[in-house]
Amino acid sequence: MLDGHFRRRLDPWLDRAGSALAARGITANTVTITGFLIGLAAAVAIVLDSYVWAFILIGISRICDGLDGAVARATEKTDFGGFLDIVLDFAFYGLIPFAFILADPYENGIAGGLLLLSFYVNGASFLAFSIMAEKQGLSTDARGAKSLYFTTGLAEATETIAVFLAFCLLPQWFSEIAVIFALVCFYTALSRIVLARASFKRESQA
Repeated sequence: MLDGHFRRRLDPWLDRAGSALAARGITANTVTITGFLIGLAAAVAIVLDSYVWAFILIGISRICDGLDGAVARATEKTDFGGFLDIVLDFAFYGLIPFAFILADPYENGIAGGLLLLSFYVNGASFLAFSIMAEKQGLSTDARGAKSLYFTTGLAEATETIAVFLAFCLLPQWFSEIAVIFALVCFYTALSRIVLARASFKRESQA
């Protein structure tokens, strides 16, 4: 929901930083992988109850996630780069809740599992919509220049990152926050199904 709002303000800064990295020979895929590895370090910090470090590392990881696209725009966008970005993004989004489950399986297990399930369903709705949109020739730049068709929703990257940071600030409230956000993710998936039914039915009748 907030991704478009933040992208309009961040993209000029990211593009300048991305151009500077590209000028030094740093590739978009290198930035993507670096961001994921930093996210992995954040997950380790969570398991070790180092929540301040986890907060910082999550923030740096997601800055890298914004920079990889900026580097690609300054050099060359590739299908593999878009593929790698999506796969490692989804891996990161699964890692953080899983780390909280490992940190305290008894307290966080059920809520964390529900959140992971909602991510799975929401992610499937996002990817399936993107595939069908590509098949039908639909396009959008609402979320900037992307390798896939991005649909809007109540739970997007900005909201997810905010929730992850809240987990680190309030680890004792992990279960409550996780359940609420899981419901938001399920709602987003449902709204995307409704959107798909309307969009693809309209396209088939055109």
